[in-house]
Amino acid sequence: MDAGNRGAGRREEVMSRTKRAPWRGATPGPQDPNKPRLTTSAMIASLAGEGQRTSPAPFGRALVELGKTRPEIVGMTADLAKYTDLHVFAQAYPDRFYQMGMAEQLLMLAAAGMAHEGFVPFVTTYAAFASRRTFDFISQGIAEEGLNVKVCCALPGLTTGYGPSHQATEDIAIFRGMPDLTIVDPCDALDIEQAVPAIAAHDGPVYMRLQRGQVPLVLDKYDYSFELGKAKLLRDGADVLVISSGFMTMRSLEVAKLLEADRVKVAVLHVPTIKPLDEAAILHEVGRSARLTIVAENHSVTGGLGEAVAGTLLRAGVVPPRFRQVALPDAFLDAGALPTLHDRYGISAEAMARSVKGWL
Repeated sequence: MDAGNRGAGRREEVMSRTKRAPWRGATPGPQDPNKPRLTTSAMIASLAGEGQRTSPAPFGRALVELGKTRPEIVGMTADLAKYTDLHVFAQAYPDRFYQMGMAEQLLMLAAAGMAHEGFVPFVTTYAAFASRRTFDFISQGIAEEGLNVKVCCALPGLTTGYGPSHQATEDIAIFRGMPDLTIVDPCDALDIEQAVPAIAAHDGPVYMRLQRGQVPLVLDKYDYSFELGKAKLLRDGADVLVISSGFMTMRSLEVAKLLEADRVKVAVLHVPTIKPLDEAAILHEVGRSARLTIVAENHSVTGGLGEAVAGTLLRAGVVPPRFRQVALPDAFLDAGALPTLHDRYGISAEAMARSVKGWL
């Protein structure tokens, strides 16, 4: 999607609530024109591979569960409840749900006002809109005031094929420079479910990246539990250390299994909290041996986890013999199918495995 089609995602949501005309392509058979056409929107495409375990709407379900004991929790969105899974909370607590329309700046300041009155707003929109369009409103209206607002955003990094207008490849870089803002990048459904009550318990503003819809479930196999501000070593390995966040932790685990056939042993350190960064865990793992160190992230190579880790190592005087990044290029990315884009930009499991073998 180019910049001239910024509203397509929302138009898609509006269309999903109305009857669609029969598809004018090569249809498999006759269709009742009065029956809504079943479609899969590119905006809610799952990152799960074929046959991979998934969990539906983990953010929405976790927020509903939290709402049972936290009456001060409210949900607010800018016309994107369905596409951020906040509609699950809206159905459970309609009197605690606020639809602000296509007005993200108003959304953020309204959330600030709610927080001033003692509520804990969970605010959802797309990551591109929150980081680019509402930065000053979050900075001055929420973060500077230290308000208890949780900004939870779908479509982070390269999780939609709709092009640069919706691909928030620089959101972490934008928000890392904002004082007193906690930044969370969960890996899977379990991570999201556990992160929701954790960020609610944190007193202060939070920016959290979201997956939504049918979200992959992988971390339950690694005796994992989310802790705000803590990195977790999911598996150890003598040859390569991958420091990762978001769904790139899932990819890193896949790469570790792929490289077992080549007798390459890969360790994976999952870093779900980008800010504050768990510097102690990173320094410990990098300092253990002379392994190839790789930072893998669903974000631009500029300003994200990779540079945060590199800065941590340099300030501490810990310089790994080999340091590489698996990240998106510093560019406006193409539109297209996600599997194609992930392979093109080097963040698919297969592309990442090829890179790792080339660096060894």
